Amino acid sequence: MKKTVWDIFAPIYEQAMKSQKNIYGYLYKEISAATTEKTVLELATGPGMIARNLANSAKSVVATDFSQKMIETAKKCGIPQNVVFETADATNLSYKDDSFDVVVIANALHIIPNPEKALSEINRVLKSDGILVAPNFIEREKGRKNLWQKILSLVGIKFEHEWTAEEYKSFLEANGWKITKSKIVKGRIDLFYTECIRK
Repeated sequence: MKKTVWDIFAPIYEQAMKSQKNIYGYLYKEISAATTEKTVLELATGPGMIARNLANSAKSVVATDFSQKMIETAKKCGIPQNVVFETADATNLSYKDDSFDVVVIANALHIIPNPEKALSEINRVLKSDGILVAPNFIEREKGRKNLWQKILSLVGIKFEHEWTAEEYKSFLEANGWKITKSKIVKGRIDLFYTECIRK
């Protein structure tokens, strides 16, 4: 498999995200509440920060990432008994239809070239009454990157899509999702937290 920028950054990703401590604190709290006693699929788990946190609330977690190095890094940090780490492509999942109560994809849809395919796959593997938790980094103003976003661009981290909160909301709705809970969380790069059900 071709090496990606995420393979390169896998060993330092968790350390780098400490600058977004308030955002991750919010994510851990909200996603834990949404996944209590549920079967969970996490896409783009990175080094497994959210997955390990969910182990305390969820029934089970299958945590996946496209980057093999990210999964290797996640496994080095300890694996809770109810968590499995696997390599997977969010746009072409091997899991059966109607397999999970909740699908979590945090801060990833904006880096996927064809995020519509990921949402289609999520729709397929999610149970009919399931929940999609899809928080995503957003732009405060259209077309205006802040310093942190410019630095990420310089080191090779590319955002395929640069949505404002309203644009991200419209994107989810256009692909068949109804947002049931949302909040903008301020950070070096702002986060738009969303929980969705099928329309």
